[in-house]
Amino acid sequence: MSEKNTYSEKLKEITDKLEQGIQDLFDSEKYTSYLKTMAKFHNYSFRNTLLIVMQNPQASYVAGYGAWQTKFKRQVRKGEKGIKIFAPAPYKKTVEEKTFDKDGNAHIEEKEIIVPAFKLTTVFDISQTEGEDLPMLGTDRLVGNVSDYGKFFETLKNISPVPIFFEDIQGGANGYYHQIEKRIAIQENMSEVQTVKTAVHEIAHAKLHAIPENKDEAVKIDRRTREVQAESVAYTVCQHFGIDTSDYSFGYIAGWSSGRETEELKQSLEVIRNTAAEFIDAIEEKLLDREIEQAKETSQKEKPTQKTSEKSEKKQSVRKQLAEDKEKKTKKSTKNKEDISL
Repeated sequence: MSEKNTYSEKLKEITDKLEQGIQDLFDSEKYTSYLKTMAKFHNYSFRNTLLIVMQNPQASYVAGYGAWQTKFKRQVRKGEKGIKIFAPAPYKKTVEEKTFDKDGNAHIEEKEIIVPAFKLTTVFDISQTEGEDLPMLGTDRLVGNVSDYGKFFETLKNISPVPIFFEDIQGGANGYYHQIEKRIAIQENMSEVQTVKTAVHEIAHAKLHAIPENKDEAVKIDRRTREVQAESVAYTVCQHFGIDTSDYSFGYIAGWSSGRETEELKQSLEVIRNTAAEFIDAIEEKLLDREIEQAKETSQKEKPTQKTSEKSEKKQSVRKQLAEDKEKKTKKSTKNKEDISL
């Protein structure tokens, strides 16, 4: 079996485990409670999703002012700035329609039609509200350390298509990819495991979901699919390097899936595996380059020491030779004196 096939099979094994873990979660009572709440949220169009992200990149769950009160028992905090999106506002209109009878005579009839239209409305993200907690499928944040964390995180920064910064993100988000400013923000002071997982998740967004310069060329991927893709890539990459994020990733992906059939995940498996493979290759290459560079630095540091040692040995050898020569001369001089005395 070739190395390439083994590598592909390993990625498939990881994504198969991901699918099974999510299915097990769907069978739990926790999912039933979660589904009842999430069903109350509106599934926004691609255009509105872009508007939301442009105004509040870390937005996760959004609803209108009244919806937060009546559906979720939460209150928008005073002074919060709303997010503007388009809402359907169709209206009725009476038009005249020209018809013809069987003899070909024209008649004018009035007909009422519905004209599609939109109006601006305001919604708020959950981070702008307070009140009863929403049910969660997974853990809020992962805990634990990562082997050679500093080296690994620096490598993630190197493979990211946009710069990564730490900041105190308001509202509880662990991180976000700013599509307009082309940067990634990571919540500061999180565990090493959560920080690495979040970084890979946001790098996946930057890689797969960046807005092209020509917005007409943007691939219209809905918010659910984008989140499923990003978290699945994060899970796969982390799992490959021995970092278990299942307690967080399974619930996150299940929460963003439209149903237990996990269509978003199944339709994205090729994208997920290819992107994960690309990330893994890039990370391993950077780590290898770093090891080679460190080996060279270590070798260069050892060379002066070696030269000093050789020089010292040479000096000792010269001293020894001089001592031997002096001893020989002394013996010779003594002998000559003896010869003269004789």
